Amino acid sequence: MNGPLLLVGCVIFICILLNNFLEKLPVPSLLIFIALGMLFGENGILRIQFNDYETVNVVCSVCLIFIMFYGGFETNIKVARPVLVPSVILSTLGVAGTAGGVALFAHFALSLPWLESFLIGSVISSTDAASVFNILRSKNLALKYHTDSLLEVESGSNDPMSYMLTAVAVALLGGKSVNVPLLLIMQIGIGILCGIAMGWIAVKLLHRQILPTQQSHTIFLLAIMILSYAVPSCIGGNGYLSVYLCGIWIGNAKLPRKKYLIHFFDVLTDIAQVQIFFLLGLLVTPAELPAVIIPAVLLMLILTAVVRPAVTAALMAPFRPKMRQVFMVSWAGLRGAASIVFAIGAVIADIDITYNLYNLVFCIVIMSISIQGTLLPWAAKKLSMIDKTADVNHTFNDYQEDSDISFIRIHLDETHSWCGRTLEQLRLPSELTVSMIIRNDEALVPTGQTVLNSGDMLVLAARSFDDRKHFILSEIVVDNQKQYLNKTLSQIPQMHSTRIMLIKRGMDTIIPSGKTKIRPGDTLVTIKFSPDK
Repeated sequence: MNGPLLLVGCVIFICILLNNFLEKLPVPSLLIFIALGMLFGENGILRIQFNDYETVNVVCSVCLIFIMFYGGFETNIKVARPVLVPSVILSTLGVAGTAGGVALFAHFALSLPWLESFLIGSVISSTDAASVFNILRSKNLALKYHTDSLLEVESGSNDPMSYMLTAVAVALLGGKSVNVPLLLIMQIGIGILCGIAMGWIAVKLLHRQILPTQQSHTIFLLAIMILSYAVPSCIGGNGYLSVYLCGIWIGNAKLPRKKYLIHFFDVLTDIAQVQIFFLLGLLVTPAELPAVIIPAVLLMLILTAVVRPAVTAALMAPFRPKMRQVFMVSWAGLRGAASIVFAIGAVIADIDITYNLYNLVFCIVIMSISIQGTLLPWAAKKLSMIDKTADVNHTFNDYQEDSDISFIRIHLDETHSWCGRTLEQLRLPSELTVSMIIRNDEALVPTGQTVLNSGDMLVLAARSFDDRKHFILSEIVVDNQKQYLNKTLSQIPQMHSTRIMLIKRGMDTIIPSGKTKIRPGDTLVTIKFSPDK
């Protein structure tokens, strides 16, 4: 297992190093990791021989569980409520309509049997949540008419339908007797019940505070996520639907210390996305792709230019959308990792079909991400769909948690200029509020007429500062350095972009003023502004 671990470690290492660089590229960053996998593969530089479909299927299926759960966890139902109905319709009937439209083309234009055509349509019928989320966030695309929320809910919830249709197609091609209505009812019914039940149980247990630490909260939710997929899958339900609904239920509940859970699952999902796209690139053999490139191009064109727009326009017509919104939703129907993972499942089933399904779907996904994904910001601008007054982060639950209120305290000694003044006289900014005053071990809720006394402890509230990537914190230990020793802050020349924020002195933390003198052994904590170049 040393080889696989070395490979996984290298990929994550490269991912971290290239993160800032990838955000500036005009192409979706996930496309880079597919290219990286191909570069490592048997036709690439390292020529790694890798064709283990079963291993990739297991790893990618597990990663897809993480992505589906976090997709639901991030979905802000309150913001998405105005477009919830059309989103659900697109993620169910839209997927079925797309599968049917592609199947018709594959049968009549490519002369493929009906079941093979239906399999191809089913596999590529869903849009990719990872790609859509990645582009909307990295390009800060807030779209008009709640279109960003519509795309997020649709792309996050349509994989279960695609999975069910693919399972039906594989079963029929394998010669199995399938009761399609019963299968769909069981898949959907059990998936919905298990997802809601697991989410409800998780929220109830977290509210009872029976878990002692934040770490146990995280591990508990990780277990719930896995169970919400495994339990319905074992009894004939749709695990992907269940895990997505479980994520929605938990993500929209009020939980203690929720932002720490978000940070964990955010990192976990990023790694899962990278691993999926890298493994899919590693698994493909580029020398075999020319055999499927013509049907892949034709299917991509008919899917993007005809089937997706026609299905979207038909299903959204009752809601009377603007045509530019319909075009935007149509163009944003990116194919992605889920389609390739479902194709791998069909390959493992060892059914006899005309084209190599994995290579065919791989080419379609590459073209979809590279063309549609790259041109998505351009299309939004040309269609005048960008809402410059909105923030796309508002459509995600984690925005609310990351931008919460922070509290600071100020102790008033007898020399403080605020003593003897009312809060109204201080003329504090509206974004800064004195929430509480602690006086003689009693908590007072202040008003504008409250007079501040010496010895008061003020608790102030303000919004957290979250644009920290441009600021660098560093420490300087003062030993015998002449430029700092025994000087006050006002005597130390400081650049306009750097300042000494606080001083650590033994067990004490000092917020300095210009008169604060630096002593031997002090640790100076500096903050520096570093703008993007």
